[in-house]
Amino acid sequence: MTNLDPYRISSEPFYQAVDNEIELFEAAHKSRMPVMLKGPTGCGKTRFVEYMAWRLGKPLITVSCHEDMTASDLVGRYLLDSHGTVWHDGPLTLAVRGGAICYLDEIVEARQDTTVVIHSLTDDRRILTLEKKNEVIKAHPDFHVVISYNPGYQSVLKDLKESTKQRFGAIAFGYPNSEAEAEIIKREAAVDRRTADTLVRIAERSRNLKGHGLEEGASTRMLINAGLLVAADIPIERACQVAMVVPITDDPDLRDALTGAIAACL
Repeated sequence: MTNLDPYRISSEPFYQAVDNEIELFEAAHKSRMPVMLKGPTGCGKTRFVEYMAWRLGKPLITVSCHEDMTASDLVGRYLLDSHGTVWHDGPLTLAVRGGAICYLDEIVEARQDTTVVIHSLTDDRRILTLEKKNEVIKAHPDFHVVISYNPGYQSVLKDLKESTKQRFGAIAFGYPNSEAEAEIIKREAAVDRRTADTLVRIAERSRNLKGHGLEEGASTRMLINAGLLVAADIPIERACQVAMVVPITDDPDLRDALTGAIAACL
């Protein structure tokens, strides 16, 4: 019996709905439709999955995808220990056996020959084949696959295969409207509403530079980080430099433009 208690979320994560994403996810989960969350980095996709796992009372196993990840990293491998050669399930296999939500974070970062391992789990077969173990696992009825995908990372080398994309229902995410984003910053960073509103105005200006030198504007995550610094008595100008300007670009002209945007908002 697979024990997934360590993967259960015991307390409610803060998540502020922006549209009808909660209802859409609940409907998809009811039929175990694989779900793709599409949106820019730092807009709340991971927090949303955590909130939904808590809301649905399901364990959540998260895999942070990267280009060196192999299929064995997902499904498992034989390892040597004091008892000899023993099979150890990977995170995907744990979720399949125990009935967890398996969240593949930023799946576009993984190699395409790795992600195809989920294909048999995202159609009506709902099986996982462990070739090295000569075993076929029928997915637990509660098993659910969720992936996140940042369309801004699309390129010839980094994109999902069409055969992967078409297996998922997709929920589009973006940055919240200014009112909701300010409320999120106020709650998460424990700052006053005036500071939160100022950070949102700065972010909006940075997002206007997307496509004009910046790949992405300041994310909600960045604004929360800036708010945390302000709450620790760092002046807001310096907090924005540390949490937004310096991380987002190395271009001196863009840094000057962002610094000017910060000054104009204060």
